[in-house]
Amino acid sequence: MTADSLFDLHLPHPADPPGRSGQNGEVFTRRWVVDLMLDLVGYTPDRNLASMRIVEPACGEGAFLGPIVQRLSASCRRHKRSLLEAASAIEAIDLLAHNVQQAQQLVSRLLIDDGWNAIEVDKVVQGWILQGDYLLRSRSSESADFVVGNPPYIRLEDVPEVRMAAYRRSCNTMGGRADIYVGFYEKGLVSLKSDGKLAFICADRWMRNQYGRGLRQLIARQYSMDLALIMHDVDAFEDQVSAYPAITVISNRTQGTAIAADTRRSFSSAQAHEFASWTTSSNDQYVDTETYHAARLPHWFAGDDSWPSASPARLAMLEELSQRYQLLEDRRTGTRVGIGVATGADKIFITDRADLVETDRLLPLSMVRDTKTGIFEWNGSYLVNPWDSAGNLVDLTNYPRLASYFKRHASVLRKRHIAIKQPSRWYKTIDKVDPHLTAQPKLLLPDMKMTIHPVLDEGGYYPHHNLYFIVSDSWDLRVLGGLMLSKVAEAFVEAYAVKMRGGTLRFQAQYLRKIRVPNQDDIDESTCNALREAFEKRDSSAATEAALRAYGLDHLPD
Repeated sequence: MTADSLFDLHLPHPADPPGRSGQNGEVFTRRWVVDLMLDLVGYTPDRNLASMRIVEPACGEGAFLGPIVQRLSASCRRHKRSLLEAASAIEAIDLLAHNVQQAQQLVSRLLIDDGWNAIEVDKVVQGWILQGDYLLRSRSSESADFVVGNPPYIRLEDVPEVRMAAYRRSCNTMGGRADIYVGFYEKGLVSLKSDGKLAFICADRWMRNQYGRGLRQLIARQYSMDLALIMHDVDAFEDQVSAYPAITVISNRTQGTAIAADTRRSFSSAQAHEFASWTTSSNDQYVDTETYHAARLPHWFAGDDSWPSASPARLAMLEELSQRYQLLEDRRTGTRVGIGVATGADKIFITDRADLVETDRLLPLSMVRDTKTGIFEWNGSYLVNPWDSAGNLVDLTNYPRLASYFKRHASVLRKRHIAIKQPSRWYKTIDKVDPHLTAQPKLLLPDMKMTIHPVLDEGGYYPHHNLYFIVSDSWDLRVLGGLMLSKVAEAFVEAYAVKMRGGTLRFQAQYLRKIRVPNQDDIDESTCNALREAFEKRDSSAATEAALRAYGLDHLPD
């Protein structure tokens, strides 16, 4: 079945997911929001819009089309262009025939009320507004100067199976449990001419979650993320929705400077006009008003990893530190971030009995409870260790007590996925034990905490998988511990990490690796001493004060 033939299928409407209004994920955008988006991409009547092309990929009943047509009409008057000369200036598409009919009627009425000839109006409107599936259209690339709209909010698994398969074939970025708006981003971006701009108002989850990785990668490689305006608390839609929306503006050009902005609940029409003016007319790096705050960044965050979430001022600080300093994990300093051992059967592999098996098969294990006070206090846990000092799985015939113990629990151990994959190695832990790690001094960080909580293990213990660790060949770990205890280091994790209920943060390796640190040799002795002392006293405020000096910062933005 071809993509075009799908247009003729009678497809049932998906059930409306919670927080979404209308059929097929329709959420109608307020007029002032539309005007803001058109201003942000430069679709303004002072330009010769009849010679340009704007695409509205899911036009609904015309929430965007009305303002677009009014601006195009004003531009034609100003530049003395006939309406027929603008016959290719708009391409609006919708899946539903009812929406297409309503949008055509709206646009016709607006143009006739503005004094255009009814026959000419009918010709252009029939060519501008078409029924179809934007994600399955085979239009040539680089045909649009602007792509603007509010794409549908529908999870891919809510789409009929035949169409879902076609979407996945058509849109490479639509992986996992994506909402179909991911595909609208992809199709819109690839349709842009050089320097063309896309502006969508859409849920911002794709910037951080797994299903947005492909889209983030596409943008990082080929486009410029120009602006992200977070509007979580703003009344941006005609109906109440729980979509956590953001306006994003992306250009078909090499990445340049970017604007990160956030709004407060009272942000509305007048403030939107003021904000749009600031983006184009001001050279200020920051703006902070009662209704919005924004910062200019030297460029957007690179790569397909989760993009950070923080206030604009803090994002600007993080980007500046990313430009000036190296990552925490660095081969040049021998600094490494890792996670403790996962066993797949903790009740069997972890014990507090020092006589359970042969003494050299018991490895002292550090647990989260050993770090609670901020001073490492071992509570007597051991790993029943099936690995030798060379990192090889031991031969059980050489360890009769270990063999007997594992055989008593063989039914459980053999049911683990790792044992099913490797039946002859059924008694291994999921992770291999690194024979060198035990003796190394290491900073331990519990996975889930309200605040960052580095604790020093002087050596002699192996971390459990609920603990992450930092080891280094060159850092004084008490100095590094002071940096990690500071709110500066926590700011990196807070910006990238998944936040749990109640504000608990995940201090996982992938987030710890985002932390930037100065070169220890560049930190003056008094600051090093202050970091050491703050770490030993567990004084986060003193650690933050010393860290600000080490990073060359005056303060930590909210």
